[in-house]
This record gives sequence, C-alpha cells and structure tokens, in this order.
Amino acid sequence: MTDYKKLVEEPIAVAEASSWGGQWTEDKLDAFEKYVKAYLTIMNSNRDKYHWKLIYFDGFAGSGSRTILSDNNRAENSLFTEYNIFDEVDTYKGAAERVLNIDQRGFDSYYFVDKDKDSSKKLQQKLSKYEDSRELNFITSDANEELYKLADRMRRDKTISSLVLLDPFGMQVDWASIENLAGTRTDLWILIPTGVIVNRLLDRNGELTHIERLKSFFGKDEGFLREYFYRQKQEQTLFGEINIVEKIEHPIKRIAELYIQRLGDIFKKVTPEPLVLFNHRHTPIFHFACASNNETAIKIASQIIGKKQRK
Repeated sequence: MTDYKKLVEEPIAVAEASSWGGQWTEDKLDAFEKYVKAYLTIMNSNRDKYHWKLIYFDGFAGSGSRTILSDNNRAENSLFTEYNIFDEVDTYKGAAERVLNIDQRGFDSYYFVDKDKDSSKKLQQKLSKYEDSRELNFITSDANEELYKLADRMRRDKTISSLVLLDPFGMQVDWASIENLAGTRTDLWILIPTGVIVNRLLDRNGELTHIERLKSFFGKDEGFLREYFYRQKQEQTLFGEINIVEKIEHPIKRIAELYIQRLGDIFKKVTPEPLVLFNHRHTPIFHFACASNNETAIKIASQIIGKKQRK
C-alpha cells in the first residue's frame, strides 16, 4: 500500500545541488515578484500618511537555494519512483532574496518561517548581507502556528498590513490557519498542490484513506468532499445491479475551483483564474492564487497571471 502519509506530511529529503528547477518555479517567482513591486508602489504612496506598518511573511521560506533530490534519495524512495514526480519536487525557494532585492522602500519587518532548522539557518546566512538595513526575522516553527500569531497581532494593531506567501510542496497549510486571517489587512499568495498531491489522495475508487488530511486542507466535511469529487452510478452485472463510485472528470481543475471558492469565503476578492503551473510533461501540478480584501490588489494579480499564462 502506498504510504501517503510520507507524501503529504513528511519533509522531502533533498540535497543542495547545482541543478536548476523546472520552468514552473520561474513562472511562480516571476509572477510573485511583479506583484510585490506593484504592492510596494501602492502602499508606499500612503504608508506615512496613514502610519501603515508593512509586514512580509513567508511561511515556507526554505534555504533560499534551488534543491533537487539526490540520486541516492531517488533510489531509496520507492514512493516517488512509483509516481515519477521527481521533476515536481525540484523546488527553488528563491522568493526571499528576490523580495529583498527590489529597489523600492521595502517592508518594515520580514518574517521567514521554516519548520526545518537547517534550512532556516542556511537562509539566514544567505541573507545576512541585508540584516544591517532590514528587520529580518528567521523563525523555526510551523507555518500554521505563525499564521495564527500574525493574525492575532494584526487584530490588535489595525495599522499593520501584511503580504503573505505560502508555497509549500504539499498540504501542510491547514484551512483553519487561512480562515483565521479573515478580516485582516492581508494580501495572500498561496501555492495549491492540486495535481502533485491532492489529486493523488483522491483515489479513483473513493476509499479516501487520508480523509482527515483532506478535511483539514479544504475545511470541508467528508460528505461534502465525496459529493464534490465523486459520482455514483448503477451498473448491470451478471449478479444484478451494483453501485459504482467514479471520480469526477478533470479532478485537478475541480480541486483548484474548490480552493478558490473557499478562499472567496474568507477574502472579499480572489483571482478567478489562478496561475497554472505545469511540469515538463505539461501536466498541471500547482495552481498559484492571490486573495485579498482589496479589489485593486486582485486586478493587478489577475493582470500578472494573465500575461504569464498567455506566454
């Protein structure tokens, strides 16, 4: 039996290498960097007048370097061999340095969160050259816990506006953490693992052996998820009629649609068409979406996504 727990919850063993990730990593980072520049331009025009404090929060900051599974890890991990997704985990956590290199008045505080102590330490070393001029906070912790702290701080201090980036490889973000951002001055960009993880947990026969993880991820109960992702039909056999459970067509698209819908329950505005990120086989593996309570923010995000998607 496939050990989905490892796929969803455990850190992926990676080794620093000179190899570069796929094009989807560039598409993600380019889109996000363009948005940060636009965000700072708009916020800087009024931040002093209204005494705004700007926070940048990266919940899965990583080491700040491109990473790739080593040959030894590839051979040892039959799970990834079975699904042939090595291309998909060649991730590049380069957002931190890109944001700090933007030639504009930046954020008042930067928070780089990662659960892995070694990755956080490497990132701090990589960004040490910025520490004299910026308030950089490197936190070894669970992103969900830190999101709760951020939301609580924003509720206590209404002058705080935050730009949050959540781009985990898997399903580490609990829906409750997103829900807790409701009503805050938050612009959120989130990487949704539609094809690379979630679709694989929605097994074809509807067993849903990891339903608790799916419930936590979507913030929906089992009955809703079964009805949304599966169809039942009757089929005539030699032994009479039997009920057949079938997975819906185009499940990756439907996963993205549901998550966008859920974001719309929390934020006033969400990008209706997220940025679709493909692997080298042109299979969609992630959707990158923006959510905000500001209409202008989503207009800008949608324009950036539209230009990137038409390439």
